Amino acid sequence: MTDVAHDPDDLDALRAASDVLGIDALLSPAERETRDGVRSFVDAEIRPHIADWFDRGVFPTELAPALGRLGVLGMTLEGYGCRHASAVEYGLAALELEAGDSGIRTFVSVQGSLAMGSIHRWGSDEQKQEWLPRMAAGEVIGSFALTEPGAGSDPASMTTFARRDGSDWIIEGAKRWIGLASIAQLVVVWAQTDEGVRGFLVPTDAPGLDIAVLEPKGSMRASVQTQLTFDRVRVAASTLLPGARGLRGPFSALNEARYGIVWGALGAARDSYETALQHALRREQFGRKVAGFQLTQRKLVDMVVELQKGALLALQLGRAKDAGTLTPAMVSLGKLNNVREAIAIAREARTILGGEGVLLQNSPIRHAANLESVRTYEGTDEVHTLILGQHLTGLNAFH
Repeated sequence: MTDVAHDPDDLDALRAASDVLGIDALLSPAERETRDGVRSFVDAEIRPHIADWFDRGVFPTELAPALGRLGVLGMTLEGYGCRHASAVEYGLAALELEAGDSGIRTFVSVQGSLAMGSIHRWGSDEQKQEWLPRMAAGEVIGSFALTEPGAGSDPASMTTFARRDGSDWIIEGAKRWIGLASIAQLVVVWAQTDEGVRGFLVPTDAPGLDIAVLEPKGSMRASVQTQLTFDRVRVAASTLLPGARGLRGPFSALNEARYGIVWGALGAARDSYETALQHALRREQFGRKVAGFQLTQRKLVDMVVELQKGALLALQLGRAKDAGTLTPAMVSLGKLNNVREAIAIAREARTILGGEGVLLQNSPIRHAANLESVRTYEGTDEVHTLILGQHLTGLNAFH
């Protein structure tokens, strides 16, 4: 029997072969249409440029209105120019965006899940009307400021404080690892008050607010992370999010962002796997294609096993979210597993490319670097492990 290697240029056929469990058939026509639309956008607008953006350490702000036209900003929200798509559709969009780059999916997550989601859930009607339509269109970029230099995994220990001064509020303190703030017009700031933790919609040009870009970075280079310093920043009472009291406000937004990561990490992993597979089908050593060696096939098989398991996990979470039965423990399990496995896949994919794998023209090294950040933000492995531990035992091991 003669071997006939798969065509490395027939990506549709390679994807069909990799879908061993037939997961694609579990999607509705509308879900596949959404996925294919975002995939086409990534192929046309992101893939040709992402190595350069990553190398230069820039996020192209012109993508914001393009992503707005694509309908992925605040994608699951209802009204105010938002698409009101299903959770599964949003997950598929996150997967395809992160197949392009984690930094691009992060932009959509910060804009849509964190900033827009906070305003949509906790804001006044006036705040929603003022900000959400323009944010959905990508005309206004938003940010979300919770983490501080001394308060990362423990946001309850935040020291940024807002005090009343007549009808205004004065904010003092600092935030760190805040996505998009230097390119944003608005930042959702969470601060301690005499009434507990509250949220404020602070214009980024407010007097007393200093925004410093955190660089250079070895990860998420096509994204923007910043430190914010508040030196008696005065904001009007109308900037207060009236519905948010306590940490429930920011945590609700974080859970939305974590859900998107469950899907997004699969995109980075799938792109790494496909890059390695295509290389292995093209590259010849010792008189045969690298894909024909047993050790290479084991690596590829291990990747697909985890990709298929991760896809089923993400789809189960998406169906649960659409049914209103999704729990924080489910999201923690998904984020913990899929990001952890995605890093392993990206690293292993790099080994199949050999020396070529360290060049940015090949994606696995970039995905592996990015996923180190994804593994850390929106809850570290340790935090999600303890969330699940408490769910299983009823005992809080955080303290």
